[in-house]
Amino acid sequence: MSPRAGLDRSAVTEHALAVVDDGGSRAWDTLSLAAVAARAGVAVPSLYKHVEGLPGLRREVALRAVTELDEVVAGATGAPDPQQRLRDVAQAIRAWARRRPGRYQAVQGGWLAHADAADVAAVGARVVARLSDLVADLGVPSERRIDAVRAVRAAVHGFVALELDGGFGMREDVDVSFAYLVDGIVAGLRRTAA
Repeated sequence: MSPRAGLDRSAVTEHALAVVDDGGSRAWDTLSLAAVAARAGVAVPSLYKHVEGLPGLRREVALRAVTELDEVVAGATGAPDPQQRLRDVAQAIRAWARRRPGRYQAVQGGWLAHADAADVAAVGARVVARLSDLVADLGVPSERRIDAVRAVRAAVHGFVALELDGGFGMREDVDVSFAYLVDGIVAGLRRTAA
């Protein structure tokens, strides 16, 4: 394979994102340099000029994915009612995960613990801060906000993960079930505020 003109870190990351996007909810787990090289039309060693191996490639994909998630969350916070804002954010995260299941999985990893991924952790912290602001607006006391953020994340992620894995095979409307879940979260957080 001959090197493709214009291949740089950004282009390699774009190819990796395409691989992750095309592979469904398990694509993040199976992301490989070989798959990205094939997508780019180059030999695997050509990628090492632009990313620091598979860990570097995964960091780049995670950074792009968490940045996109931050934009999704920020874009869903426009409703004046705090309860509706939380509903909108939960729906936006679910819609993004369904549209980009591989990227969604990329933001679920333990990147906050990676010393060489401070940029990923910084954007992840922005997402957490946005969620913390949402639960604060519902009246959740400051000492319980991280608990509330974790509860929101766990509930939304659990539902989305089951959905992406085909775990809802019954004929009842999954959208209704998700709305029911989110309404329960909102009600629970409102009770915490009381």
